Amino acid sequence: MLGFQDEVWWSRFARPSLKAWSAGPALRLQQLSVDPQDAGPKALSCYGLLRADTGQMLLRFVKGRPVSQVTEDFLEWVCERLASEGKKALPMIWDNASWHVSQRVRALDRGAQPPGQGRGWRTDRNLPPAEQEPGSSPAGCMASGRSMP
Repeated sequence: MLGFQDEVWWSRFARPSLKAWSAGPALRLQQLSVDPQDAGPKALSCYGLLRADTGQMLLRFVKGRPVSQVTEDFLEWVCERLASEGKKALPMIWDNASWHVSQRVRALDRGAQPPGQGRGWRTDRNLPPAEQEPGSSPAGCMASGRSMP
């Protein structure tokens, strides 16, 4: 089962850089102040995996930015779901985000998991370079295969 993984995150407080076109007067963003009593998270993240076999999207929302531990937790969750369906491996295409190539994820790649955490992980970084269209920015790509119990 091939999967395509990506994530997005946004700050609840940082003003986005948006442009808008309108036939009337220019649109304006309203800048609000943060309530000091607000205990909500400063950022929110959404992880997703598009399954090539079913076209289903597995989504998970988390508080905070995507970091290595959150990425590992998401992959663990996905693998548990797929293992319950009898899937044996998850070949996965994802981008070259810093939390995908972090020391934590590389340690999993080398099989340096703590004792008792025998999940397999292999990252194939020897993929051929992607063809680039004129004007496109270079983007990294990794394919990972994760074995499931």
